[in-house]
Amino acid sequence: MKFPIFASFLVFCAFVTFITKKSSKQGMQTKEEFFEKERQANATRRQPLDNLDYITIPLTSLPLACCKDDEKIKEYIEIISTLSQNKIVNLTGITNTDLKLKYGAPNIDLLMNFDQNFTVLVRTLHLWGRRLEELKEKEAAIKVLEFGVQCQSDVSGNYQILGSIYKEQGKDYKIQELLETAKSLNSMTKNSIVRYLENLL
Repeated sequence: MKFPIFASFLVFCAFVTFITKKSSKQGMQTKEEFFEKERQANATRRQPLDNLDYITIPLTSLPLACCKDDEKIKEYIEIISTLSQNKIVNLTGITNTDLKLKYGAPNIDLLMNFDQNFTVLVRTLHLWGRRLEELKEKEAAIKVLEFGVQCQSDVSGNYQILGSIYKEQGKDYKIQELLETAKSLNSMTKNSIVRYLENLL
């Protein structure tokens, strides 16, 4: 009886060794592929940035006059106004390596700046919209938050507040439109946003 058990143990050990070596080999291959891709990216020359999807902030369409005496609102409007003078691009979900391969290594700092502007934009729009909603300025909040959605914001709160307002107004069709936009996001927050909106319907 002991021999079959021992034999089974040897087979198990051999299997574990095989799997470990296979995983190690795959890991080495993946690492080598990454470094080769990074090497190519760093050697890529500067490319034109004309075809980037730049975001323009429509200041005339946003509720700049609503609750402008509120200190928080005032702060958010100042940030948005300043951002409107800068270049903004949504590069969420795209690695630095891929950016360098497509646009050239010399452009990476510029691209990261564009993307950082986007992060500040969507976070500020969320905070602005939330504050307007707290002040019972629902229509103004909708304008701000809908612009966030138009920019492909990946801030969960942007969709949650907007979705809840739509629900209060009985506009399930607007929640459905919001859901379709959320499904197209290239972000880690995509699934949680989609689940929230699906639960609202």
